[in-house]
Formats: sequence, C-alpha cells, structure tokens
Amino acid sequence: MNVPSSLFKPFTSDKLTLPNRIVMAPMTRGFSPSGVPGPDVADYYRLRAAGGVGLIITEGTGINHPSSVSGENIPLFYGEEALQGWANVVKAVHDAGGKIMPQLWHVGTARRSGDLPNAEAHPVSPSGISMAGEAAYEPLTEEEIQELIQAYAEAAADAKRIGFDGIELHGAHGYLIDQFFWAQTNRRSDKYGGDLVRRTQFAVEVIEACRAAVGPDFPIVLRFSQWKMGSYEAKLVESPEELKQFLEPLSAAGVDIFHCSTRRFWLPEFEGSDLNLAGWTQKITGKPAISVGSVGLEAEFVERGSEKQETGDAHLDLLDDKMKNGEFDLIALGRVLLSDPEWPLKVQEGHNADIIPFTSEVLSKLH
Repeated sequence: MNVPSSLFKPFTSDKLTLPNRIVMAPMTRGFSPSGVPGPDVADYYRLRAAGGVGLIITEGTGINHPSSVSGENIPLFYGEEALQGWANVVKAVHDAGGKIMPQLWHVGTARRSGDLPNAEAHPVSPSGISMAGEAAYEPLTEEEIQELIQAYAEAAADAKRIGFDGIELHGAHGYLIDQFFWAQTNRRSDKYGGDLVRRTQFAVEVIEACRAAVGPDFPIVLRFSQWKMGSYEAKLVESPEELKQFLEPLSAAGVDIFHCSTRRFWLPEFEGSDLNLAGWTQKITGKPAISVGSVGLEAEFVERGSEKQETGDAHLDLLDDKMKNGEFDLIALGRVLLSDPEWPLKVQEGHNADIIPFTSEVLSKLH
C-alpha cells in the first residue's frame, strides 16, 4: 500500500501545533500502584512519543473525588505524589519530542460500591440510576455537583501547572459526564436535566470552570460518544440536527477540539452521508475533530498459533482518503500503539511488514 501521507502533515490550530495528525488514544492500563504513575509509566509514554505519535492523551486519570475511579492501580490526578509522577511523565514525553494531555475522568456509576481505592465511597450519578437503568443510589445534590465541577477545574489547573499541553475531559462511554448527557441515566428535573440541550449543562459548567482555571490559550478537548460500555447501540442523538443541538452549547462553553469516539472510523454516522461522527462534528462546529476506531486493525481476528492477533495496515487507504478530503483533522490510535510504539515511524517509512501485530498478550504489561 501507499504511505498515507495525510497522517504525517503538521497540524496547527489557534492553541495547538503538532508535527503530524496521529494521536495516542486514552487506554486504561492500571499500572499505577496507589494511583501514582511511576518510572515505568513515564517510559511507556516516552516510547510512544519517540515512536512518532504527535499527541498523547493519557489513560483516564481520577479527579479529586472519592469515587472518581474504580481500582487501586488506576492513576489519580490529585495529591503531591501522583502529580509529581505525572510531572515526570510530561518531562519524559517532552524530552522525546512529543506533546501530551491528561484525560480527566470520573467513572460515575461504572464504579461499584466497595471498589478501591476508597471502598467506603458510593458511586455517584445525576439521578442515582445505574447504566442498566436501575435506581440504585441517591441522585447528586446541586451542592455535590458544584464540588465535582470544582474538582475538574482543580485538575485542569494542575495539568497546566505541571507542564501538560492541554487537557481532555472524558465525556464518553457512559461515565459521569456522559451519564448527564444520556436520557436513560439523567432524569433530573432541575437545570441539569430535561431535554438534550439541558442535559449538556453539567458538561458546560465543567468546561467553563476548566477554562477559567487555565486561561484562554490552553487547549481543552472533550471526548464524547454515542455508544456506552455494555450498550454499543446506545444513541445520544439520532440526526445531524440533534447533534447540532448537542454540540453548540459545548462548543460555546470553550471546547477547542472534539474527540469523537466510534468503534470503527469508516462507518457513517447518519443515513444519507458518508461522514462519520467526527466528520459531522467538524462540519457543525467548525472546530477540529479527532476520529478514532480500529485504525490499522483487520475487521476479523487472524489466528496465529494459539494467539488471536490483528494485523497492522487495514483500512489505511480509506483513512488517507478521508483525511485528504478534510473530513476530520486528527486520528487516534489505540491497540496498534500498545503492540508497537513505533507504528507511526514504520508506516511513514513504508515498513508495514515490520509492524508488530496486536495480541491480547500486550495488555498484561507495560511495553
């Protein structure tokens, strides 16, 4: 195949300049004991920067709230020790010539009661409704909502202070911000609930608080999705018109780049157009959009010995065409970067045969 040249063109917006269009997608790894990223985490991200990734978005990191994450080895984004660990990560990535943003995360009711690191903390959500649609907890009070908004803002300020190149807010996949977006989990009757636009209010206030904390020139990325963990057919919106209603308040609040999470980047989002979710988002907002979804992976697993593997150059011609057409601005890679940190350099140099294919084995360690 031809080298997908569109991936290696510089990207420039009013707040961010990158050497190419390749983004490392956030992927939960869970190798940070007591929430503190160590030298192995710094090296893990450094390898991806050295391998040619233009922008790294870290795995989800817990904001300063007792139930923000589920698991004692999930990295946190508060406390002196954890923030120093992240400062070391930033230095390692910058020394390798890369740029990096933390993904700020609260899992909402994706967490179960009794989960570490704070077993006594109960999950929280807009209406106390689980992702299965069951009433399981008390709804958040408006005072608790304000505390959560402030926790996001504090994390954003810390990200800027320790040298990150921007932040990403995780508003996708059925986690807390997305639980406010989704009608099934948000049944509030106050200003944080109601129709599609009113359900964006929590995210709007989070974005505005983060913007106030970091100033006008620090990039804010928002990740959103239609699908939810365990509910791949879920929809926030059913048409371009509804997507416009959803995006406009978020864009006005201060989002600079939208990260549009889909499972396969080549699938159209709505009937009558080949545009995917990122393509529609860019068209509606006029702001840069990141697409994502099975880049470099075959649609089917390939059996090799006892391991299931996915090969390395599937759909790259189609991706190149879409990016040359300007349908979206950046493309996020996930599993291919777990197996091969040098994937960008190998593709750019036409050495696709040397790409290390993804196997589930790589999930068991940091590499």
